[in-house]
Amino acid sequence: MNNLLSREFVRHFEAPRELVWEALADTKRYNESIGLPKHEIREETQPDGSVRFFATAKVGPVTLHWEDIPQEWAAGRWFRHRRLFLKGPLKQLNVYVRFEDDGAGCTVRYRIEVEPAGLLGRLIARKAVFAASERDFFRVADQVEAWAQERAETPYPTEPLTLDEPHTRRLETALGRLDASRYGHGLGRKLADWLLSAQEIDLMSIRPLKLARMWQEEERHVIELCLEAVKDGLLESRWDLLCPRCKGAKLSEASLDELPKGAHCASCNVSYDRDFARNVELTFQPAASIRKVVHGEFCLFGPMSTPHVRLQVRVAPGGSESVETVLAPGSYRIRTLEPGPERILDYSGGGFPPITVDEEDISVGSEAAEAGTVPLRNRCARPRVVIVEARDWAEDALTAHRVTTMQAFRHLFAEDVLRGGDEVGISHIALMFTDLSGSTALYERIGDAPAYGLVREHFDFLSRIVREHDGGVVKTIGDAVMAAFTEPENALAAALDIRAHVREFNRQHRTSPIGLKLGIHAGPCIAVTLNGRLDYFGGTVNMAARLQGEARPGEIVLSETIAADPAAADILNSQWMEQDRQAIRGFSNPVSFRRLPPEDAA
Repeated sequence: MNNLLSREFVRHFEAPRELVWEALADTKRYNESIGLPKHEIREETQPDGSVRFFATAKVGPVTLHWEDIPQEWAAGRWFRHRRLFLKGPLKQLNVYVRFEDDGAGCTVRYRIEVEPAGLLGRLIARKAVFAASERDFFRVADQVEAWAQERAETPYPTEPLTLDEPHTRRLETALGRLDASRYGHGLGRKLADWLLSAQEIDLMSIRPLKLARMWQEEERHVIELCLEAVKDGLLESRWDLLCPRCKGAKLSEASLDELPKGAHCASCNVSYDRDFARNVELTFQPAASIRKVVHGEFCLFGPMSTPHVRLQVRVAPGGSESVETVLAPGSYRIRTLEPGPERILDYSGGGFPPITVDEEDISVGSEAAEAGTVPLRNRCARPRVVIVEARDWAEDALTAHRVTTMQAFRHLFAEDVLRGGDEVGISHIALMFTDLSGSTALYERIGDAPAYGLVREHFDFLSRIVREHDGGVVKTIGDAVMAAFTEPENALAAALDIRAHVREFNRQHRTSPIGLKLGIHAGPCIAVTLNGRLDYFGGTVNMAARLQGEARPGEIVLSETIAADPAAADILNSQWMEQDRQAIRGFSNPVSFRRLPPEDAA
């Protein structure tokens, strides 16, 4: 350690510490911005179950090999990173960055340490590494300050990619199709410009929910835009199977029918199952004909790559650390980077309790520590990287459960289904059944052609309203419709809008009004492929269909499960409801439910 050479660069920012942290702790984006090469990671599982990470990168004619030590950090306060070189003029390179409040702004201390392997290494450290690090840090710091002061759109500006004439024509042709579709929402040009100007780190895994937040657009509009862009040749899509521990995509396939029922995460050394609602994500990247993106790592385990992780600290065997940081009240999961136990902690504020890691358990002390510190203790015979992660972080993953219930997906990707005989458990889904009352009499009264026209018109507005509420029509059965939604409140809001539209529809068709019956229920079910399309089966489906059968014309019948949902309950506060309980075919005990009578009756 006596051979370590170090330099520290200090910069004051007018912007607050939290904002500067958001930019500078995004180490993948930082490394791409300063021109560091992507590297390939090889994961080696050790006999004790832990994992070591070895990296390879090419810098000009030289190939570098090193062991990448997972980053450590306390969110908003500091982060550090070590690379141990396996050969060459350097033995190790360490970076330690600290963020300190300074009046209304903050001060950042960027320290870089290099251990040379000999005289050449000392020369490279002094003349190349330190000089480049200082230049890059202050250049990026100026960009971050401009962004934080809202003088720039991004802390990491890039030069837009210029396409040649054939690629430009291909792009414009795709944009024309996108803008002409009902799913473009006037965002085609914005998407194209972003694909040509964004950093590669943004394009390796495009997440529509994150894009919607960045553009301040409706989530559904951006999701539909990306789905249509795949069909029009701007984007490619893939299904990622996420590790439930590190949230990383350890397995990706182009279609649902190729996605296995489980996977193994070498980084965490754990195997896990497929869950549509939790760890199957649909992501996108530019079509190769528009902009080719080469995959690889700019930085391993960066703080902003996993923003839900508030603390990640390596503790030596039998050692302890007192980490200076402040954690907000909330629910946290405490675990280690290595395979092992975990603990859920509901923290109400004040001093954070001490955390002790054993081989088979993680314990939390009863006595609170000094405010502003988190005590960590490792009783194991091996180093452990202790992680404290928030459980209520904003989830950017567009899950398979959510996207497959959307009307645009069912329209554009009807062929993207599960393998024959495959099935996926869905932990929670909201289902709506509708049916026309007296349709047979309607055909007899006004004739087949006019009646069929009314029925088709009713299908059209049902599909439109379901889509507007982030749902999708699963199938039609005669004059009946089955629709699926991720959230109960969306199903309820759609049902209320449908009922209101039917009332207006009947005002316009006074000689041939229609009566619509609606039923809603939520719960678990099974997703399967039936007749070439994704469908749902199980008790929840049966109950939703039976509740629709209990409805009278113009009435919405909903289960107690829907009524008890907090978000749905807020909507129901302004609605007239009647309690009912009936014996329902197929269910052994009488079922309690709520009736929302027609608006005229209410």
